[in-house]
Formats: sequence, C-alpha cells, structure tokens
Amino acid sequence: MKPHVMLNAEMIEIIDGKNFAYLATTMADGSPHVSPVWIDRDGDLLLINTVPGRMKHRNVSRDPRVAISLMQMKNPYRHLLIRGRVIEQTQQGALNHIDRLARKYLGKNYPWKDRNRIVLRIKPEFAKIIFD
Repeated sequence: MKPHVMLNAEMIEIIDGKNFAYLATTMADGSPHVSPVWIDRDGDLLLINTVPGRMKHRNVSRDPRVAISLMQMKNPYRHLLIRGRVIEQTQQGALNHIDRLARKYLGKNYPWKDRNRIVLRIKPEFAKIIFD
C-alpha cells in the first residue's frame, strides 16, 4: 500500500472551494469511468457522497483505486490531480454530509429526493497541482 499524502495549503484551497471534481473509477472490464462529483474533506481524507448502487459505487466496491481531478474555477488553467483509494464506505452521517455539500455548491440543503446516500472516504496516495 502506498503512503498517505498530506495535502498542502494550495491543494486544500482547491478542494475547499466551490470547484467540481471528476472521479475516475475502473469498470469491471478495466475501462475507465468518470463522474462529476461534489467533494470535500475531513483533514487529509477526501469525501464524496453518492447513492448506493450507482456505477461509481459499484466500481469502487470492486476496486478501491480512484483518480480525482479538480479544476479551480477562478483559474481554470490550475488544477489538482489526486490518486488514491477508497478506504471506507459508510451511510452513517451521509444525509448530513450531502446537505453540507449542497450548501457548499448550491447555497441550500440538498433539494432532490434520493435520500439513500453513502459517503466514500478516500485516502490520497499522490497529489499534485498542475499548471497548463
């Protein structure tokens, strides 16, 4: 297992900002699958909320390796690339978490009806800010 990567202040600024993330997972046949997601963190662990049974959830349940790309909205030529593993999947606190994410991205509590949620906790193993 690769070592845990500590996020620096620049990385935290991108994750904590209202920046969308793109989560890459691996399909059963080995092909990639990418989903736009809301993201936040708990210290150096990344948190993504989804509905149990969605493709990204099925993929990480089979293979926990993921890649995440975040583009900084205020400077779209600056983005953060992270590779890591889903180390925990939990429904505990998932409804509060989706409301917190919705307040970050929408400015209000989660407005949709899919209230069966799960939080994916991701341990970064590689992280780099890239300027293109």
